[in-house]
Amino acid sequence: MKYVELVGLYEYLEQTPSRLSKIDKIAAFFRETDAKILYKVVLLVQGKVFPAYSEKEIGVADKVMIKVISSSAGFSESEVVDEFRKTGDLGLAVEKMMLAKKQKNLVSRELSVEKVFDNLQKLASVGGKGSQDSKISLIKELISSANPKEAKYIVRTVLEQMRVGVAEGVLRDSIASAFFDTSNAQEKKKIISAIEWAWFVRPDYAEIAKIAKERGMRGLEKVSVEVGKPYQVLLAEKAGDLNEALKTFERPVLEFKYDGARVCIHKKGRRLWFYTRRLEDVTKQFPDLAELAMKGIKAEECIIEGEMLGIDKKSGSPLPFQLLSQRIKRKYDIDHMAREIPIQVNLFDIVYLDGKDLFSEPLEKRRDILESVLKVIPGKFELAEKLATKDIKEAEKFYERALKAKQEGVMVKNLEATYQPGRRVGYWLKVKPIMETLDLVITGAEWGTGKRTSWFGTFILSCRRGDDFAECGMMGTGIKEKKTDDSDVTFDELTEQLKPHITSKKGNEVKVKPKIVVEVAYEEIQKSPTYSSGFALRFPRLLRVRADKSPEEADDVGRIERLYSQQRGRKSAF
Repeated sequence: MKYVELVGLYEYLEQTPSRLSKIDKIAAFFRETDAKILYKVVLLVQGKVFPAYSEKEIGVADKVMIKVISSSAGFSESEVVDEFRKTGDLGLAVEKMMLAKKQKNLVSRELSVEKVFDNLQKLASVGGKGSQDSKISLIKELISSANPKEAKYIVRTVLEQMRVGVAEGVLRDSIASAFFDTSNAQEKKKIISAIEWAWFVRPDYAEIAKIAKERGMRGLEKVSVEVGKPYQVLLAEKAGDLNEALKTFERPVLEFKYDGARVCIHKKGRRLWFYTRRLEDVTKQFPDLAELAMKGIKAEECIIEGEMLGIDKKSGSPLPFQLLSQRIKRKYDIDHMAREIPIQVNLFDIVYLDGKDLFSEPLEKRRDILESVLKVIPGKFELAEKLATKDIKEAEKFYERALKAKQEGVMVKNLEATYQPGRRVGYWLKVKPIMETLDLVITGAEWGTGKRTSWFGTFILSCRRGDDFAECGMMGTGIKEKKTDDSDVTFDELTEQLKPHITSKKGNEVKVKPKIVVEVAYEEIQKSPTYSSGFALRFPRLLRVRADKSPEEADDVGRIERLYSQQRGRKSAF
């Protein structure tokens, strides 16, 4: 397939605000794409060359791309930087410069989708001495053969800044429309449900599209979880209080809600894989978990879920999640970090055992199976503490015990419920002392003043609204200038985390890609015409960075609206 054909689709999507029009256009494009390259096309439509769960990254920064554009278009680096400052988009900058290119290529060849995809994938495997030059060469080879519009989208794909409005919901519905008859409302609902299920257990829409095209509904229905590949975990909902949670289920069971990171442990013989709830592969970061899993899991092949805690090596007490997150992100000095921040794993579910998924089994049976395949290693590799009761007094004692143990609260689960990957379906409820916190995404920032001029001083908070994000406040408190405790988040740290995700700059303000999720407390929620969500948080303050959550898991405007309704007539919890 000619890359220019895909560029035509990009242009249409970028210029079309209508969601339905986007779906129709993408569906027609997928339908006409040969099955042999459909996988690559679906990833490229999302502005990716690897599925979301892949640990591989293109790893090209703005500075490197500026060098590529300068070399390819025949302009100085300072001229490229000036154009970048005007537009806030290196894709637009390269398009403009290629149109006014000072030097014409002696040899030009038509780019194919395959060539673009393969070159961009190679970027992730380039490392070591001379890696920057090698990456520049791979990108330059494409841009030198590209027309201005092709160059724009190549640059945007490399920088993960496609900006054509293809969210997961659009992609899902496009696959349905491309390969099935969706004219009947009931049949369409069934098709969408099948695609969603397939994506929950195999979270790669490129793979799902290929299955839909080649094997239809039967193929989608046969998609199952696979050892060694991540899946979307079952998510919990927030309960108003413990009493409300207990009344929700006929047969509830309480478990400690640990202040750690959820981990999915995949085992197949002597091979192990560890994934977070964000589908991140953290196998290399936790050699100590590998040792525990090999000793503690008796099954030959299984997928087990648990919560991983960081432990203070002196006191034996649980550490704040922020410290454990240092290990999740760490790519080097792994053995040193394992010694500095040892772990404890508390296991609570099993979803796969010896060739069979257990999604349709009730929690009570899954727990029994889990207990049968575990060899407990006290203080290191244990079963999550639980209590099956409907008695509120017993539940309150258990809840207090969880808090005294420095955990977040409790989970209240339905013993009779099956496991629904990727959804909040009310099977699990979480109860914490402070219920009004929100998980929001940082979508912008302003540089500080005075002694904070080298940091971002305030941060724009946004909630989910459909496939996009809507602003709901600005935060500048709860962040430290200097660390006084290991769990503190500093302005400097947050600035460094956000810098790689800047998409545009204007005066003192920047816009950033929605990548960083933060848990926020506030005094109250107010109606507001200022913010696009229609709501504003009064005095929001940072509680912690949620490295364990993806932007898609942030709270939506519906939850803010519900909390707004609930707070009327009562004092704020803060």
